[in-house]
Amino acid sequence: MSLILYEENGKIGTVTLNNDKERNALSLKLIRELDGLLKRIAEERKVNVIIIQALGKVFSSGHNLREIDGAPEEEVQQIFNECQVLMKTIREIPQVVIAKVHAIATAAGAQLVAAADLAIASEQAKFATPGPFIGLFCHTPAVFVSRNLDRKKAAELLFTGDFISAEEAKIHGLINRVVPHEKLDEETLKFANSVARHSLYVLEAGKKQLYRQLEINNDFEALSYSTEIMVKNSQKPDAVEGIRAFLEKRQPVWSDR
Repeated sequence: MSLILYEENGKIGTVTLNNDKERNALSLKLIRELDGLLKRIAEERKVNVIIIQALGKVFSSGHNLREIDGAPEEEVQQIFNECQVLMKTIREIPQVVIAKVHAIATAAGAQLVAAADLAIASEQAKFATPGPFIGLFCHTPAVFVSRNLDRKKAAELLFTGDFISAEEAKIHGLINRVVPHEKLDEETLKFANSVARHSLYVLEAGKKQLYRQLEINNDFEALSYSTEIMVKNSQKPDAVEGIRAFLEKRQPVWSDR
């Protein structure tokens, strides 16, 4: 059985975690399948948005602890190295990645949500980094979680291990939107379409620049870098077409259509 399902609908691709039996744990096999699929989607460039969702009672419970229990350090290292590669892939592919969270997301499952570019959740969703309960702090989930939530809330989540609600997650920046559970499919599609309608080349350039400038501490260095990128991109075909269409009061025809 494949741990990952995939389908495309227009400019939207939907990736589904399909291992309810193991609570959609990010096992090494699932990590490899997901990373390979995302890289193939990126190379094919047929979709502009990727939705990551899950089947079953849990969005993702995080790493499969059975793979860590009693394993030699080099095997544990391999699991976390490959998870790191997956997170890097999510960040570097041209498509905008939306996490669609219907239920519980814990530890590396919460990390997956935090690593996505955007996130939408059912009002029934909950989030936690419960490492302290098992004697292993959520060190790697802490990276993306602490870069999404404000500092004190991130510390609370990480040090207590307790759940926060979808509404709390939205207030503190882990997710973008909370919707009624029965409307999650509808609202996610609407959210995805609001991004997918744009040019993939523009989304790719924007995603790359957004994260790069966030790494620059000095505001004016970030502005200088961003100015250079904007000037260069003003000459690209979709910018020329978009500006011209705006001035001519018509809909633009993007180069990836």
